[in-house]
Amino acid sequence: MTESALNQGLIWADWPVPAHVKACVTTRQGGVSQTPYDSLNLGAHVNDDPANVEENRRRLASALGLPFESFTWLRQVHGVEVLNLDSGAQIDPSPCADAVTSTQKNAVCLVMTADCLPVLLCDEQGTRIGALHAGWRGLCDGVIETTLACFDNPSKVMAWLGPAIGPKAFEVGAEVRDAFIKVDPNAHDAFVEAADGKWLGDLYLLACQRLKKAGVQGIYGGGLCTFTDSDRFYSFRRDGACSGRMASLIYLT
Repeated sequence: MTESALNQGLIWADWPVPAHVKACVTTRQGGVSQTPYDSLNLGAHVNDDPANVEENRRRLASALGLPFESFTWLRQVHGVEVLNLDSGAQIDPSPCADAVTSTQKNAVCLVMTADCLPVLLCDEQGTRIGALHAGWRGLCDGVIETTLACFDNPSKVMAWLGPAIGPKAFEVGAEVRDAFIKVDPNAHDAFVEAADGKWLGDLYLLACQRLKKAGVQGIYGGGLCTFTDSDRFYSFRRDGACSGRMASLIYLT
């Protein structure tokens, strides 16, 4: 697999942002990782060969024409912490956060996923961008809201939803459903009863509910299921601990 394969595998966000805003998500294509991480695993925490992960990350930077140093790789913990790349403070090589925002040119806001929902954000003028990792815990606890708080006016923010586990595959216990409904009774609409007291949850709908409630009007993307599309996407629910990670990223040129 070559850099050409990596470029061909990229999924570019289709949304009406200014031309200088670039946003995409990687797939499994175009890297050097071996089975079961084949091939463009970007996660350094999944027991893949570190040298292969480093090469995959360098290939991604090269394919996008960006300096390797432009990328900040978060240590995600299913929380609501937001890293502001504009803070001026020295950034840890692996900062602990589940969202990142910036107004700087070529500063890549990036999150990694393998079933959780990646959400990319941009204001209408293309001055501030953001990326957040919305697993069910972070989504329930407010990672969307804490990230939107970094923007001047959420009603002027657009959101793009990347690949995540789909509503026919995301089976959860009643405690997950109850946690969402406790925060917002409308979350009831995002769950369908399954067998043995389990529920099927719709991460896309749950995210849309939160985004709209926060004032976001333009919501795009969604509908790509990581669990069912094994050719393109990693899935922790499908493959377990040996699953790699995709990256969803946004930057200003």
